[in-house]
Amino acid sequence: MRPVPVLMYHHVSPHKGDMVSVTPAVFEGQIRQMKEAGYRSLDTSELMGVISGKYSPEGRCAVITFDDGYLDNFVYAFPVLEKYGMKALIFMVTDWADGAQNEGRKRGALIDEFKNNPPTHEGCKRLIEKGSYSLVSIDWDMAAEMKASGLVEIGSHTKSHRSANRLSGEELVDELGGSKERITARLGSCDTLCWPKGRFTPEAVDIARSLGYMAAFTTRPGVARSGSDPWSIDRIVTKDSVSWLAGRLKVYTSPLLSRLYLMIKAKQ
Repeated sequence: MRPVPVLMYHHVSPHKGDMVSVTPAVFEGQIRQMKEAGYRSLDTSELMGVISGKYSPEGRCAVITFDDGYLDNFVYAFPVLEKYGMKALIFMVTDWADGAQNEGRKRGALIDEFKNNPPTHEGCKRLIEKGSYSLVSIDWDMAAEMKASGLVEIGSHTKSHRSANRLSGEELVDELGGSKERITARLGSCDTLCWPKGRFTPEAVDIARSLGYMAAFTTRPGVARSGSDPWSIDRIVTKDSVSWLAGRLKVYTSPLLSRLYLMIKAKQ
């Protein structure tokens, strides 16, 4: 069985060279290259089938994920996913989505303003600190539209993006349980979560399991295989380059090359 690389995106933004960002042109190039090379994008149930050993997809596959639920995911990434029929999983910070929804901005004017002056990653942080969310985060209507397409799943990135390894049990229940309840109420279901900054503890895993989650994703480099830990799913941080991703996908979907490459990286 081939391993499955889980790609980690944050921003799809015109700000070339910005933190955790790929440009819209590069993102479309990456998705187009994957499609033309015959890659399938798996959904969560298919990925869990791979991890449990119950599903062995034919050919090369990958999982596409986005952390935080930034507005640019809707503006720039979603149309590309629709164009090429590729699935993705977006992990939302539910307090941010609530804030964006509550501002009540008209979508057309909001997106025009965003495209004319999209915030950088640091700019997004400043807007969040000020309590201004609509130019940073997708709102619930956008999330619902993407889910209704059948291409996008919505998972939890907690309520407020606090690191799970710094929270008490009560705080973990609030962050993990509150976000799950909010997504389920607005969108119908929420089975997966992504640990903010990739940080978590055994207690956090126990609480996530007790709340009804079925899997959690981290930021540790690696690939998903039969027998991988579903509560610490490794991912590949994407870079702003079509050729880089094409080369890495060939390595990460090879059973032998992926093990050798990850062993070398672990020693660096």
